[in-house]
Amino acid sequence: MIILGMDPGLGTTGWGVIRAEGNRLTHVANGQIKTDTTMPLARRLWNLHSALIDVIRAEKPDSSAVEEVLGNSNAQSTLKLGQARGAVLLAAAASGLIVGEYHPSAVKKAVVGTGGAEKRQIQAMLGHLLPGAKLSGPDAADALAVAITHAHHLASAEGMMRRARVMA
Repeated sequence: MIILGMDPGLGTTGWGVIRAEGNRLTHVANGQIKTDTTMPLARRLWNLHSALIDVIRAEKPDSSAVEEVLGNSNAQSTLKLGQARGAVLLAAAASGLIVGEYHPSAVKKAVVGTGGAEKRQIQAMLGHLLPGAKLSGPDAADALAVAITHAHHLASAEGMMRRARVMA
């Protein structure tokens, strides 16, 4: 299964693609989509959406996942982040993908083992989980972590379904 992970942001949205075969994960691609801060908000959102559609067409994922938004003390920043997340969700849904959504602490726990992990710990674990992957930046690293989290959740759900069928 090919999984697209996304870390939404208005300035920079990270994306990462992995292949999951059982418990084996392999890096496929990763990158960052940057929007021009001098452009109007609507144009930035359109550019983000359209660039993500291009990634989806090129990588042909079977499934996708996105990180949930954490609020912060600046309401305007939180609102813009939410709008960027909406553009990301729309691109995935318009492409026919089902989207898993994960809280940042769940992503950290799935990749590092603790929900309070720091970004550098996540990046270090990515080096172990996806050897040889060259990261395009911190947002791409976060997106790969989201994809890994989704792969773990899908594998757990598949295992439960198999056990349920055996017991039936």
